[in-house]
Amino acid sequence: MAEESKSLDPRLKQIGERLQELRKAKGYTNYEQFAFEAGIARAQYYRYEQGQDLRISSLLKVLDALEITPGEFFSPLPNL
Repeated sequence: MAEESKSLDPRLKQIGERLQELRKAKGYTNYEQFAFEAGIARAQYYRYEQGQDLRISSLLKVLDALEITPGEFFSPLPNL
């Protein structure tokens, strides 16, 4: 069981990749500047992008900073 808790849920990894993709689409080349401007601890935001567990309230805070809705987050990015 301890081994299971160490491996990342692939869905969390996908959420982390999506956060990184959207951050970059907003013009932030690094997570640190985005986290600073969004008022999120840089180390914590880094963990989100790496696919570590996050609370729904934390995800909503990030989505507010990205200026997108949960529906937009969970749908494919439009071709830019």
